[in-house]
Amino acid sequence: MESPAKASGEQLIDAPSQRAAEQPHENAGFSEIVIASYNVHKCVGLDRRFDPRRTMQVISEIDADVIALQEADQRFGDRAGLLDLAEVERETGLMPVPLAGRRKSHGWHGNVVLFRKGSVSSARQLVLPGAEPRGAVIVDLELDAGPLRVIAAHFGLLRHSRKLQAGTLLTAAELHSDKPTVLVGDLNEWRLGKRSSLRSLEPAFGPTHAVVPSFPSRFPVLALDRVMARPHNLLVDIEAHDSALARVASDHLPIKAVIRLNGKRNGLAEAA
Repeated sequence: MESPAKASGEQLIDAPSQRAAEQPHENAGFSEIVIASYNVHKCVGLDRRFDPRRTMQVISEIDADVIALQEADQRFGDRAGLLDLAEVERETGLMPVPLAGRRKSHGWHGNVVLFRKGSVSSARQLVLPGAEPRGAVIVDLELDAGPLRVIAAHFGLLRHSRKLQAGTLLTAAELHSDKPTVLVGDLNEWRLGKRSSLRSLEPAFGPTHAVVPSFPSRFPVLALDRVMARPHNLLVDIEAHDSALARVASDHLPIKAVIRLNGKRNGLAEAA
């Protein structure tokens, strides 16, 4: 693995509590949802305990409307899922997006998308190029707040692989569509600016500098986990979910963002 340099960047600071108290009048008719990303580290915490129940408790704390999980399946063998998804649904109301693949897996290369109060209109699985087995899923959701395309991915450890993987997602993202889209996941990139392997994503899914540190969970300094949006102004707020439980349950902190949708009317033409 390359030697990581300390990441620094601009953090969006519009706190959820402030938004609740001071909703702008011009935003009438818009709905806000929370979308999150969480590398669950195969449900093994910093104390080296395998504890899926603890992972589920962190997911419940986040209280997202849509959440993308990484490393939710075993990496080898039959790649069995590691969470009790029925219990997750009972506790949180979050349902998994159904995917084709191995019978015992939750998702695709460890990527799982969970959502509440809506339906799935389509779901695709991508194999990402690179030195390691990596994948992504593209899901079209019909939510109460409006339609949303979610691209959930886990990029590789090598910079060259990440550049190839970013290009693959751009090709698959159907940028001609006016559907609001978020790109979420552990993108394994701490660099900002010209040296970032994610530079090609910025025109469609920027700004890449709107980041929050999420790794390592006990003292986060690297912004490996991202939420990016198209159009850019869908993204209202982003922060790490930094609870006592989250700091030990995985080596990554979850990140969560507020996305503003405009019901059935929402699209690039109106939101831009």
